[in-house]
Amino acid sequence: MKRLHILTIALMGVFWFSCASCQKEEVEEPDNDPEIEVPETGDVAMYITTNTRSQDLNQQAVDFSDKSNMSPTTIRLEPETQYQTMDGFGAALTGSSCYNLMQMTQEDRTEFLTQTFSHTEGMGHSYIRIAIGCSDFSLSEYTCCDTPGIENFGLTSEEIEYVIPVLKEILEINPNIKILGSPWTPPRWMKVNNLQDLEPYNSWTSGHLNPAYYADYATYFVKWIQAFEQQGIDIFSVTPQNEPLNRGNSASLFMGWEEQLDFVKNHLVPQFREASFTTKIYLFDHNYNYDDMPEQENYPVKIYDAGIDDELVVGAAFHNYGGDKSELLDVHSKYPNRELIFTETSIGTWNDGRNLELRLIDDMREVALGTVNNWCKGVIVWNLMLDSDRGPNREGGCQTCYGAVDIDKSNYSSITRNSHYYIISHLASVVKPGAVRIGTSGFSDTGFIYSAFENTDGTYAFVLLNSNAFSKMITIDDGNNHFSYEVPAKSVISYRWKK
Repeated sequence: MKRLHILTIALMGVFWFSCASCQKEEVEEPDNDPEIEVPETGDVAMYITTNTRSQDLNQQAVDFSDKSNMSPTTIRLEPETQYQTMDGFGAALTGSSCYNLMQMTQEDRTEFLTQTFSHTEGMGHSYIRIAIGCSDFSLSEYTCCDTPGIENFGLTSEEIEYVIPVLKEILEINPNIKILGSPWTPPRWMKVNNLQDLEPYNSWTSGHLNPAYYADYATYFVKWIQAFEQQGIDIFSVTPQNEPLNRGNSASLFMGWEEQLDFVKNHLVPQFREASFTTKIYLFDHNYNYDDMPEQENYPVKIYDAGIDDELVVGAAFHNYGGDKSELLDVHSKYPNRELIFTETSIGTWNDGRNLELRLIDDMREVALGTVNNWCKGVIVWNLMLDSDRGPNREGGCQTCYGAVDIDKSNYSSITRNSHYYIISHLASVVKPGAVRIGTSGFSDTGFIYSAFENTDGTYAFVLLNSNAFSKMITIDDGNNHFSYEVPAKSVISYRWKK
């Protein structure tokens, strides 16, 4: 049987190595990635990736220790200290990603999707973001109602031929996948140049939503969710507008916080309630620094302050193209009962996006563990799959982005996994939907970042980044059992074990 050619990776579920080195003395000098032997089975299952790919999501195991724990590098789990409940981790299934997936053979596509989304045979990615209409990674510019009049709503060929078939295949593999929908632009006939002149603005880029069409646009959301439901696809959450402060994308709309407050409070929420939707609404969906617009600072907080439904409008979503993740802590401190999710980040030519030696460490620190440790319930990166020409993409959008994986356009078979695939997989493989982030104490070091979780199935999960140039023996103690493992230099390890 022909197998999917994966560049730089080992197939899931194949490699279980031994670990005679688990009891070695600590080594604080640069590693040369020596061969590590570990047992085929053990009390603690692990996934390990080094930034040199000497270990590449390798599955390994270690046993609990039967000796007293005297290690000075012990991290203790404190399950009585609880933070947020996790919804999941994943990537965006843009039109471009789905197009690339549909160019693969059925056998290869099934293999890749199983490796990515299966909880038993793969990494268990559990959250997907899709566009409501087009994005800058679509095959064309379009909405689901380009002919004026909301009665003309209808799904387009891009959804029918690419997005929906891929989603259905994923749902066969992981029926509990969560799906977030975000629009890049409303139909152009709903746009005006500004809120003073209210002149028609027939452009995919920029403009404002005409207040006269707020009700119709809310109906657009309802019809879109219902259209996917009719295909057997439930929409878990939405945002009212992707990057509402970005006028410059190939498909975009400016929606200041006061506009979003009016639209969501007076139109979207009432129509969701009338339709008996439980779909979550996340505000904002843009950068930590609010694009340096003083009047838009604390965008979601201003909406909360003004008063808005807290049953459907559950929280806010953020991107990291400007500002710092500490903004998440600030928003949480002001409204601790509102949720936070992270919904987009990119790698590309501008940040050496194909260089895993750099990006694995930075993206794990800033995006994966950085957002989770700052109260995010979900983490979603941008395109799941782009081709070797960084496409298909739209003029005016990002033409320098890489995907979480890139597929060779010459054969639609050979795949290279980039940092975003690794960081999501390291979380999703051990931290399952419904898990609660819990406290830790003990060993800390600026080169080590980690987070602990308690899953609903009676297992603990622990995800650890070692950004140092040396390995270190780390002991993890859950109060009943403990185990030690020498964490390689410049690596990420995900652990999972039964309590």
